[in-house]
Amino acid sequence: MNDLLIKKTTTFFQETFGNAPEKIVLSPGRINIIGEHIDYNDGYVLPAAIDKIICFAFAKNNSKQSKIVAIDLNEEFEVDLTQEIVLSKVVWTNYILGVIKQLQDKGFSFDGFNCVFSSNIPVGSGLSSSAALECGTIFGIKELFDLSIPKVDIALMGQKAEHWVGINCGIMDQFSSVMGLENKVIKIDCKTLEYEYHNADFNDYSLILFDSNVKHSLFTSAYNTRREECEEGISIIKSNFPEITSFRDCDESHVLRLKDKMPPNVFVRSHFVVKEIKRVALACEALDNGNIEELGKLLFETHEGLSKEYLVSCDELDFIVDTLKKEKAVIGSRLMGGGFGGCTINLIKKGEEDAIKQKLTKLYKEAFDIELKIYDVKIGNGTSLYNAN
Repeated sequence: MNDLLIKKTTTFFQETFGNAPEKIVLSPGRINIIGEHIDYNDGYVLPAAIDKIICFAFAKNNSKQSKIVAIDLNEEFEVDLTQEIVLSKVVWTNYILGVIKQLQDKGFSFDGFNCVFSSNIPVGSGLSSSAALECGTIFGIKELFDLSIPKVDIALMGQKAEHWVGINCGIMDQFSSVMGLENKVIKIDCKTLEYEYHNADFNDYSLILFDSNVKHSLFTSAYNTRREECEEGISIIKSNFPEITSFRDCDESHVLRLKDKMPPNVFVRSHFVVKEIKRVALACEALDNGNIEELGKLLFETHEGLSKEYLVSCDELDFIVDTLKKEKAVIGSRLMGGGFGGCTINLIKKGEEDAIKQKLTKLYKEAFDIELKIYDVKIGNGTSLYNAN
């Protein structure tokens, strides 16, 4: 699939600008195996880059103007690199303007370039197409003008660009898009940005995403409320256990002992966070031992916590997970991402995938009159140069 995307992008560049591109960049979307809503609670996450990508074609144009074409949108824009970078009313352009601004603010010098890009990352599915767009653009400019930028700094600049656009994201999306390795997940310490790779061999199971095809509008307000509740929770814990500095220092007993001292909503949010931090460690252990059944069990537990304690699921996501839980061929399923819609991530026995897909699609359509979207994914490399040879 990516070969066709690469050919389409390079051919479009040649036809648009009359010359071959100098650099081809592939920048992936990402999944998160486990570790949800704990990036802002001093926890750990376990993401991976996937084989769904944005393909970019770049070449210098020996001017101070840059022209960028979004093939899939049939839209383009130009930016004068001698002028101050300001937000545009055209949303997708801001992610690219944001990274150009980040590079300029950090003192990197580069001239005008032409760029076209096309993607097979499903937009709005929670696979972080925006992070792929940011990091791929930075990487392409770096390669084109021979700039010295460490990979971690590419991720951090991508994150800052997204903040500039107005989305206060954590570091996970950009980090996994840049730092991903084929068949590896990355355990990221969201407090220190230390990271380590773990094997992602799912043995007899396939990794499949079921996209609910819904996005409920509660997300932003609920997200902010959850952050406030968690801040209140850790504050109460610290005042009762002075040796604790963050949720990662807690175990479940600390939270349980304070149940009567916390508002009920603060208690259940804190309880989820402490257990989810522990689940990330257990998931790494399960992967290292090749115990994919144990990993699947942890996914079900995470969904239960997100649905019943963190209250960020919805009827559609719960229906998908509850339906799959009854299937012997499915060993794990959970909502992935912020919640209130988007995808579930699922581990399904090889050879049984088609039967599960057909059954769930039919049941989901009957229950909600919504078409289920399905993505088969494999864990791939992070943002990189494509070399045809």
